[in-house]
Order: sequence, then C-alpha cells, then structure tokens
Amino acid sequence: MNLSTLQFLSQSRQTPELFDKKMTMALGEQTSVSIFAPGIIQFEPVLAQAGADAKGNTLKAPKSIVLSCGIHGNETAPIEICDAIVQDLLAGKLSSPHRLLFIFGNLPAMDIAERFVEENLNRLFNTNESEENMEQKRAQVIKQAVAEFFDNENKPSSHVDTDRYHYDLHTAIRESKNEKFAVYPFLHGQAHNKDQLRFLSACGVNTILLSQSPTSTFSYYTSYHYYSHSFTVELGKVRPFGENNADDFAAVTTSLRQLISSESLDLPAYQACPLEVFEVKQVIDKSSNDFRLTFSDDTPNFMDFSEGAVLAVDGDITYTATQDGEAIVFPNANVAIGQRALLTVVPCEL
Repeated sequence: MNLSTLQFLSQSRQTPELFDKKMTMALGEQTSVSIFAPGIIQFEPVLAQAGADAKGNTLKAPKSIVLSCGIHGNETAPIEICDAIVQDLLAGKLSSPHRLLFIFGNLPAMDIAERFVEENLNRLFNTNESEENMEQKRAQVIKQAVAEFFDNENKPSSHVDTDRYHYDLHTAIRESKNEKFAVYPFLHGQAHNKDQLRFLSACGVNTILLSQSPTSTFSYYTSYHYYSHSFTVELGKVRPFGENNADDFAAVTTSLRQLISSESLDLPAYQACPLEVFEVKQVIDKSSNDFRLTFSDDTPNFMDFSEGAVLAVDGDITYTATQDGEAIVFPNANVAIGQRALLTVVPCEL
C-alpha cells in the first residue's frame, strides 16, 4: 500500500474492507502509520517506539493527540479539516513530533448526510457493551482504538500531569449567538486547565461551557477514563460537504496544524483571551412523545431568557428559566425518549 497516495477517508467510505484488519506501515524513516479500522488512523514518531536511548533515557513523543470528527455524519466542516490534515501527513507535506490518532466517526452517516443511521453515536461512550446496531458496534471499535492508543504509555495520575489531548470536533444543528464554543467535560473536582482554554481561543472558540455532571459523550469518555484534556468543540453550523467557507475555519485549521507540527505553541495570556464562560444550570431530558420546545426552530444557541419563561413542555411537566439570563444550548425535540433535549446555561467565573 502506497501511503503517499492513499486517500484514507475516501477509501474508508468507499472500500472499508481494505482496512478491516489492523495494519502498520512505515511512512519514510521518521513515522510509523497504523490503521486500526476504516476511518481510524494513527501516526507515531519512530523514535517514540524505541523505548530508550543508549543512556537509558526514555524516548517519548511530547504529546498524544486525538482528533475526532464525523461522530455525527452530517457535520462536515471538521471532517474536511481533518481529512486535509491526514492527506498532508501521508503525503509528507506535514510532519509531527507527537503521537496522533485521527478518528472519522460515523462513516455510513456521512454517506447519507445524516447525524446518524440508527442511533446517536455521541450518546454511546459511557454505556454498556451492546452491539445491536451499527452505531453501537462503531462505538466499541472507537473505544478499542482509543484504549490501544493511550494505553501504550503510562497512564497519568490526574489531568494536571497529562500530556494527552482529545478534541472532538463538531458543528451544531442550529445557528449560535456564540458561533464557536467548546464543552469542557465534568472533571470530578479537578482543576480546569487555562492553557487549554488559551489554545481553544486561538482556534477561534469564544465560549466555554463547563459541564457539571458525567455524560455519555466521547469527550467525557476520554477525559474520565484516560485523563485526557478533552473537549467537544462546536465550530459553527451544519452544512453539506463542499459548502463550508474555509475562511470561517481559518483560525482552527491553522491552530490544529501548529499543534500537530510544533512541540510548543506561542499562545496569548489567558487574560487576553476573549472568552465567555458558562456553566450548566438545567439538563432537560425528553420523557414522552408529547415533549415540545416553546421557542422557534431558528432560535440560536445561547439565546437567553427571563426568569419564569417557559422553555419546554413534556406532557404535564413544564420547564422554565430559573433566573434572568439563563440561556439555551443544544435544543432538539427530536431526540429519543430518555435523551437530553435541552441544556440551559448561565454565566460563571473560572
């Protein structure tokens, strides 16, 4: 297999059987490439595999970085960004001192331009080991690849000590008052990392949402199980393949490529970053087929409401804003019963 001409994402979608068995190959003299499964590819510096030098000093890549996209198949901009990076790595136009794992999540959903085929893949990372449908099977494949990627090195004792990173890249169903924002998974009492927020600011992310509880998302999974600095990063609105404006994603594209190719980054001070920080106030799950949102479908994420405003009705249950300025995020009345249909958030200090 000629890696320099491999169209990895395209062939993963069109001929996935090529990658049904894990394979490892050399990319030049400096990099090893491993393909775990269709849509899952790893790049690793050869020196990092050597273990130790002649003096017994440990040889280790500075960082282990996971970039995932397409967990929802119709969120195309991150898929295009990651595809271009992978192609440049394979062609030798870009190189990295770090260990890299790229995950193109839901390949069949990409082919039909839908969020998922049978079930929301981003709700399957902290659940049981069921493999009854395509998304459940894919979640297990992804978790196995992440386990192998991170477990090849010593597990850190906390988020403070980690050199592991995971950016799960998405675009949102609807417009947002705060176009690019990131969800910081619940850290179980550990400190939030302001250096990571500085990097996200360089990516053009202007809003951080602090989760207050465990979830079943991919970013929470890697954060909790592997002490990775993990984020769900929302980069704008869902658009079809080929209809994304590259200028809208210039900051994140440049920052990700710098992260990959450099051992360190020159980032602005945290105080100079134009960030708004919110925390979750309410998690509203859909409990019946009578669930409905009270605002229009074109109401953007982070639209705020006055105290007492009715946000959703679910049969006999009415959900209201509990304070002035409480805002909505990820409203979706079409989720399955039992799943989250709406978050509300309020400003906070970090």
